[in-house]
Amino acid sequence: MVKKRIHGGTMMTIRSLNKLLLTVATASMLMAGCQSGDTAAPTAPVQKGETPAPVDQPVTAQPASYISPLTGESLDAPMQNRPLAVMINNAPAARPQSGLLSADIVYEVLAEGGITRLVAIYQSAENAAKIGPVRSIRPYLIDLGESYHGVLVHAGGSTDAYALIQSLHKEDLDEISNAGAYFWRDKSRKAPHNLYSSGDKLIAGAKKRGYTLQDSEVPAYTFRKEDEPAVGEPASKVEIKFLLDSYHVSYIYNAKTKLYERFIGKKAHTDKDSGTQLTAENVVILGADHQILDKVGRLSVDLSSGGKAIMLQRGKVIQGQWVRKKNDVIRFVKDGAEVPFYPGKTYFSIVPNSPSFDSHVTITK
Repeated sequence: MVKKRIHGGTMMTIRSLNKLLLTVATASMLMAGCQSGDTAAPTAPVQKGETPAPVDQPVTAQPASYISPLTGESLDAPMQNRPLAVMINNAPAARPQSGLLSADIVYEVLAEGGITRLVAIYQSAENAAKIGPVRSIRPYLIDLGESYHGVLVHAGGSTDAYALIQSLHKEDLDEISNAGAYFWRDKSRKAPHNLYSSGDKLIAGAKKRGYTLQDSEVPAYTFRKEDEPAVGEPASKVEIKFLLDSYHVSYIYNAKTKLYERFIGKKAHTDKDSGTQLTAENVVILGADHQILDKVGRLSVDLSSGGKAIMLQRGKVIQGQWVRKKNDVIRFVKDGAEVPFYPGKTYFSIVPNSPSFDSHVTITK
């Protein structure tokens, strides 16, 4: 009897041990299965009142930021288009003009007889469906256009201008001599105030003549941030007197749009095709020495020596100077430092220093 009890007890102990070993082995296999394949480690249970740790998200690379060298506006890619510098007729019979809304920079300067001419700089010329009326060129207008590395666009020119173009082999598109196929006449206006082209046509003409249309070294301006406050004295309006009343220009500040609205001959200066008034984020007025060259009244204009200038931005005016280094554009400076523009369009008006710069400019606070 004792032997049986001992045997029976021994058998119960072995069975219990086998069950225990099986349980341990099963648990080990389950743990090993969880580790195989390098799956993520199990998350520890979140206690009540705790916030789960944030999960790292993949970082998406942001596109590089580029700005236009002439307007400071944001771009998706570098702007390396070579500009077109177009001579625009500004006679009363040529107004309103077409395409000035698409220009990055516009210069206004005297020609002979008290009239003024516009030089419109287009770096994104393909945006301009119609540009004009196009008119003739002068040596100082060549200088302005080439300061931006521009292809010169014109219809005729003074004797001195043609001499420069031909002797120095300047790259131009002249409706009269070498590019007539890339212009057209608008029958609704009388000649010579009816000659037009477009950005696409002018680019095609430049390609046909073998001109380079890419330029990574177009001079660039400095720019303020959009939310940067303006500096200077109050200036709600500026009036610019050249010589003739029909070319009297004024800019009036619109506080809602933060733009200066352009008027000429005391009327809103508008775009012919859209009726939209011309505006500018920056207005620069500078004084330069003018010299009459002949009986016709043709001029030379000193665009190198620098001098007195003012700049209007966001309802403020800054008194400063204009300077120009060799192979560079005209820049506005104060206390020896360039003053940044606000992103957008800039209009330059060049007035004579005689009898004085101030005699051509009136500022209203």
